[in-house]
Amino acid sequence: MTTIRKIEAATASIPLPAPTGFSSRTVLQREYTLVRVTGDDGVTGIGFCYPGHRAAQLATLAVTDLLGPVVLGMDAHLVEGAWGAMYQESLLHGRVGSVMRALSAIDIALWDRNARAANLPLHKYLGGRSNRVKAYASGGYYLEGKGVEGVHKEMASYVEKGFKAVKMKVGRVSAAEDADRIAAARDAIGPDGVLMLDANNAWKDLPAALGALRLWEPYNPYWIEEPFSPDDIINHARLARETPISVATGEIEAGRWRSKELLDAGAAIILQQDAAVCGGISELRRIADLASTYGVTLCPHWFHDLHAPLVSAFPSADYVEFFVGNGVHNLCDIIDRQLSFDNGELNLHEQPGLGFDFDEAALDKYLVGEWQNVTGG
Repeated sequence: MTTIRKIEAATASIPLPAPTGFSSRTVLQREYTLVRVTGDDGVTGIGFCYPGHRAAQLATLAVTDLLGPVVLGMDAHLVEGAWGAMYQESLLHGRVGSVMRALSAIDIALWDRNARAANLPLHKYLGGRSNRVKAYASGGYYLEGKGVEGVHKEMASYVEKGFKAVKMKVGRVSAAEDADRIAAARDAIGPDGVLMLDANNAWKDLPAALGALRLWEPYNPYWIEEPFSPDDIINHARLARETPISVATGEIEAGRWRSKELLDAGAAIILQQDAAVCGGISELRRIADLASTYGVTLCPHWFHDLHAPLVSAFPSADYVEFFVGNGVHNLCDIIDRQLSFDNGELNLHEQPGLGFDFDEAALDKYLVGEWQNVTGG
């Protein structure tokens, strides 16, 4: 038996290169909860989550004071047992949000640790399908002075890098203005390129969403992502019945039960659950299996470094969301190895586990305080 001997957690705050706009908010920095789990065999795994652009200490505290003490001293290979114990401990503090993201980070670290102990890359440890996975280039954010020409230039740059699918933001400006931006993106990627649209909960009612999508349907988007509040399952389902554009959602949902609600309501044909949000690798695997029984595709949200091996491992999964550079996805600023890509696909790491570690020199710059050791158990 390999016992979990040590759990550590810390918070990192990393500024974005420029203020970055979504449909209803502007982000200046990203904050992350970081986790390290070490067994008595000396092997350490890492995990992380994005609690939000401020107050990530809430998730870090959940690791150190609520969940970490529960699994400290447990058998490192009994990951399902650890997950169940942490979930039970979380019942009164909330089974979503910062607490579930903290649980996710610990679960990810356990899977990483165990794959490293087995000397296998994570996708092979999980029984993956391939050493390469499809990816779409995610961008199209609202930046000061960017405009329609800026969107065209950005999307064309992704095509030049070999990507056959791209995603852009919508919903911050009028539907007509966004139509011009979407037209520019379609022109840049050509008629055969795959174009995704991300609304980030832009609309409050069905008529507003449908009015926008009717303008955008001629540009043949593959999906419309998060059109409404994540709690507004009814309007997601109504929209799915009214537009030929596939409805995608789920990136901030936690747990397989909420995913089943979406599927039973017909509210999404594409699920986007995030392993660092929904309950870790353990829970995303369950959600992927659930999706397959409904004939639904899983395209995980964000964190390509984490999700690329999982897309390889889960048969119902398809695209990985990939960010070129650190303009938005700045986790790359604190890890020591990046995924390579060519011809629209990511090449998975051959190093054990996730295939990368935290960059200690970068952590010296971005950590808020020190690493904290979990005690108790």
